[in-house]
Amino acid sequence: MNPSRNGSREEFVLRCREGDLHLGVRTLVMGVLNVTPDSFSDGGLFLDTHRAIEHGLRMAEEGADIIDVGGESSRPGSDPVSQDEELERIIPVIEALASRLQIPVSVDTYKAQVAERAVEAGAQMINDISGLRFDPQMPSVAARFDTPLIIMHIKGTPKTMQEDPRYEDLMGEIIAYLREGIDRAERVGGVDPHQVIVDPGIGFGKRVEDNLMILKRLPELTCLGRPLIIGTSRKSFIGAVLDREVDQRAIGTLATVAVSALKGAHMVRVHDVGPARQAVDMVDAVVNAERWGS
Repeated sequence: MNPSRNGSREEFVLRCREGDLHLGVRTLVMGVLNVTPDSFSDGGLFLDTHRAIEHGLRMAEEGADIIDVGGESSRPGSDPVSQDEELERIIPVIEALASRLQIPVSVDTYKAQVAERAVEAGAQMINDISGLRFDPQMPSVAARFDTPLIIMHIKGTPKTMQEDPRYEDLMGEIIAYLREGIDRAERVGGVDPHQVIVDPGIGFGKRVEDNLMILKRLPELTCLGRPLIIGTSRKSFIGAVLDREVDQRAIGTLATVAVSALKGAHMVRVHDVGPARQAVDMVDAVVNAERWGS
């Protein structure tokens, strides 16, 4: 498939079970739904199944294009949870949302068996923060179900990633890692590379200056030939720049969301869907100004 270009972005089509997902026509918004007690921003708020489902439905009403459900915190220093506990948290939420929403549900996990159960429960996308490094069976699961697959860059593990991360060539190392992940998906699991989305992993083994530089140099990732997702929402580098606690980073988040969309991101992953929807819609209007009113 030869992607076409729309403004500063190439256009791609991903196959989801309930229909194609078009990327590049406009910036898509992925809503974060953490069914966890200890996520850095909203841990415990949606651990209750009913509250999680209601929040997912509310994000859809606010304009989310995808809901990303996760059952294990990946905040710096976090410990892994068991597969059974992760499944217990997310499966009822995924089942309920998949049956009630017209938009895809994604599962945020690096465990192949969790991804498999989630897809069977109704998830239509897999978001692997490890870039397929933590569980060698993940490519096979994605290939078997032919689901879109997000491959993210991480340096280390959530437990260790912020222990003085350093880079000799920031963008070069991220691009090499993601390119190897795309190759691994295709070579090991038989994943169609046209189903892969890449994520440079803002905040995952990065210093403040690294995160800022990734956003500045985002267009360099187009060399991978795959759609790009960016997740900056409420992260610590925003707090460091603006001297704001987690619950005071909404404005800084929107600034990074707008920069990401302007620099070519196909999708942004956020906690506050409504404001982000307005921000990227405005950026898209500017990028496609020549089409406005036509």
